Amino acid sequence: MGLKNTEHSYGWLAIALHWLVALAIFGMFGLGLYMVELTYYDAWYKGSLDLHKSAGLLLAFVVLLRFVWRVINPLPEGLSEKPLENLAAHLAHMALYLVMAALFISGYLISTAEGHGIEVFGLFTVPATLTGDNQEDIAGDIHEWLAWGLIGLVALHALAALKHHFINRDGTLLRMFRPQK
Repeated sequence: MGLKNTEHSYGWLAIALHWLVALAIFGMFGLGLYMVELTYYDAWYKGSLDLHKSAGLLLAFVVLLRFVWRVINPLPEGLSEKPLENLAAHLAHMALYLVMAALFISGYLISTAEGHGIEVFGLFTVPATLTGDNQEDIAGDIHEWLAWGLIGLVALHALAALKHHFINRDGTLLRMFRPQK
């Protein structure tokens, strides 16, 4: 029951990163929904934007760390005896990573459209490298659609985990709460 994955179980680091990313995604989505309802004159207009940008960049780093950890650690064997279910699970996980990557890129393009870097919690600034006409509007539309798409994929992911837990009774959900022996 260690830090690293085994052939039968996720380790503590993979589990912690999974739940950290899950909570952050829901927090970022909720903050995004809140932000779009604010007007320029609302007291928290700028603060919510700054928080969303900073947290988004940190989340991008954590997702990258999680992806690297997934690549360098063995994945536990699929619990399903159906190859099609294992393939679907693999494709769904890759789709989650791809949509998150596209969200981070589109968020960066929104934030840097006017040529200003993104200040991350006052600690450092990520420079603006790409700017263009209508970039903020186009990237903003893409970002919104991707956010809703990510929530849809997350819902599908959660439903699959619940199906495995309550219908298949195969322990899939439990291995994302603690390492198994």
